[in-house]
Amino acid sequence: MKEFLSIGQIINTHGLKGELKVYPLTDDINRFKLLQNVYINNEEISIEWCKLQVDKVILKIKGVDSIEEAMKLKNQYLDVKREDAVELSEGSYFIADLIGCTVYDDHNNNLGEVYDVIQTKNNDVYWVKGKKELLIPALKTIVVNINIEEKIIIIKPVEEWLSE
Repeated sequence: MKEFLSIGQIINTHGLKGELKVYPLTDDINRFKLLQNVYINNEEISIEWCKLQVDKVILKIKGVDSIEEAMKLKNQYLDVKREDAVELSEGSYFIADLIGCTVYDDHNNNLGEVYDVIQTKNNDVYWVKGKKELLIPALKTIVVNINIEEKIIIIKPVEEWLSE
């Protein structure tokens, strides 16, 4: 499992004094209010303050005091150590842990690996690449078992997915 988890991506500057506009990569944008430190390129950085917008976060980090310094960080990811990540409820998983899992149907046929997780309004969708690409809704009626330690997901497939 990855030691660091990305919680946001710096998408632009904000103002002239080094503030950063961040696109959150977490389900709970309020978690940014509790952050004291983040990692950018494996370097620990202190957060001076943050302000929440509807779907973005404005951050001021220590040592970035001009728009020019802030521009150098554009497109970088904000990471936290796994042990500092939010605690997940039972049956919830970090997307970083799902990516790369091998997906099998309930007859032990290898369908491929999770390439990405698409978040939709109603449920997540696992984008699986194998002999063919599949979009598998992450529903309890379809996803039978997830074992993050072994990187295996078992699903009950819909017949149309398996036909060539």
